[in-house]
Formats: sequence, C-alpha cells, structure tokens
Amino acid sequence: MKIIFMGTPEFSAAGLEALIGAGHQVVLAVTQPDRQKGRGKAVQFPPVKECALAHDIPVIQPKRIRDEQWEGILREYDADIGVVIAFGQILPEWILQLPRLGCINVHASLLPKYRGAAPIQQCIIDGEKKTGVTIIQMDAGIDTGDMILKREVPIEEDETGGSLHDKLASTGASLLLEAITLLEEGKARFEKQEDEAASYVGMMKKEMGNIDWSRDAVSIERLIRGLSPWPSAYTQLGGKTLKLWQAEALPVDSDLLTEGKKPVPGQILSVTKQAFFVACGEGMLKIKSLQLEGKKRMDAEAFLRGYTIAPGQKLGGGQ
Repeated sequence: MKIIFMGTPEFSAAGLEALIGAGHQVVLAVTQPDRQKGRGKAVQFPPVKECALAHDIPVIQPKRIRDEQWEGILREYDADIGVVIAFGQILPEWILQLPRLGCINVHASLLPKYRGAAPIQQCIIDGEKKTGVTIIQMDAGIDTGDMILKREVPIEEDETGGSLHDKLASTGASLLLEAITLLEEGKARFEKQEDEAASYVGMMKKEMGNIDWSRDAVSIERLIRGLSPWPSAYTQLGGKTLKLWQAEALPVDSDLLTEGKKPVPGQILSVTKQAFFVACGEGMLKIKSLQLEGKKRMDAEAFLRGYTIAPGQKLGGGQ
C-alpha cells in the first residue's frame, strides 16, 4: 500500500521507521516546520523529517495543513492510507477522506481514557497502573474514532514520562504494523469508543511543573516522575529554580517534628549526607536527584557536598 505518513516528534519517527523497515511504500512524510532551538537559535529538523530524508522520502512541512494549497499536493500521491502519529495539527475532513482507506492514528493511551495531547505524562501523574496504545480509524473528533487494535503496557513504580514514552513508542510501532496488515487484508474489526468513559488531556505547559507543597507527598512524587524529562517539576531554593528529578514519598517521622506541631509544607525537615527531606501537605519527600538553576543534574549527595541547606528552610515561592 502507498502510505502518506504524518507526524513530528521521536514518538512518531519510531512508527515511520517501522513502516520503512517492514517494506511498506511511504510515498510522503508530512511534518511540522523546522524550529529554532537553544541559545544559538540553531534550526532543528523534526525527528520525522530526519528519518524521512535518511530514506529518500519526500517531505512537506505546512504551517497549516488545512490550507487549500496542500489538497492538490496530497492528491498527487494517490495514497491508499494515511498514518498519523502525534502530527501536532488537527486534520480537516478532506484529508481524512482522501486516502482510499482513510487515515489511522497511533494514540499513546488505552482509549477512550486520556484522549488529547499528553496522555503519557498524565497517566503517571494520576497514578495509573497500566496504559497502552490504541490504533483508531480517524474521524472529525479528537481521538474519538473507532478502535482497531489495543495493547496494554504496565506502568512501573519508578516509571518516568521519558521511560514510558520509549516503551509506548516501541509498542505503537509494532501495533501499527499489525493494524496495517489487517486493513490491507480486509480483516480489521472496528469497535466504537464509549464516550461516557472518555477523559481529555491538554498540552503540557511548563508552569504545570511548579510544585505545590500543600499537596500530599505521593501526588508530588508522581508529578516529578510524570514530568521527567519535560517540562520537569520544579520549586525555588534561595531565589533560584530547583528542578527535582527523583524523590521518594514517605510518612513524616514524628522525631522530626517540633513539639509535635505539623510542619509547614515546603519546609526542610532533615538533612543527611545522602538526601534531604521536605514536608508536604501530607507526608514528606526524600529528595534523591535534583538540578539547581545554572548547574548540572546530580544526586542529592553530590549537591549537599557543595551547597549548604538546613532544617527549617523553606522551598517554594515567598520564602
């Protein structure tokens, strides 16, 4: 089958590589425009573009795919099917109907739960024990189309957004090949989603990582893992941003309390050579890995050898 592939980040590139490796005919890659990145503002290609160019696949990068100028170009490729993975733009109806078999999407959740842009991070933040990948036949809604295949992936206790991303990218790539085969052979079965069971996750924004120490320690620890490596969970220490990369949620040790008083959320309760402990709305966090503004990521033991903190200090704004 002739395939038009639409996607942008590394998660998408894994699917494109799988299609190419399986011998499918990818006739065109559609991805987002190049971006400037870093202090030097160097132009960076989207991962899908890099992959496509490495395999001599034509690439287009529309700012708005729904603009009329692109319809004629896409029609020229006479595709049998469109494969969409994290493209980053909402597709108009004419694109969904353009290929002979329509368009399918690889979505990183067990639909209908966690429709939307950031299901990988959100399921960790919410404390889910499993997630997965769903292949759907796309319709005009956002992740609302009929389901073709699903595959579960367990979420480990130390899972981060980054590690789960890699698992789901690999799972999604292999499941995509299965779905393509079923569609090619006319054996695909389509299951409607239960809309009443659906939830929606918007785009992750940097400010979502600003830690509210009045929340319980378990929730904050999940936030730290879910937002690693991006956009990252952070707080403030001595007027500087302090990113937290690894922590452990614990009950508050009564020996650390002053006259049995409940500690102020964000207050440092104890400091050892290996770690320090921060009070939360409920419980406390043992900080294991962090990154102070202007410094490299390091474990807490290395940080404490060069930076002095003491019980009673408070993390967060307004200190």
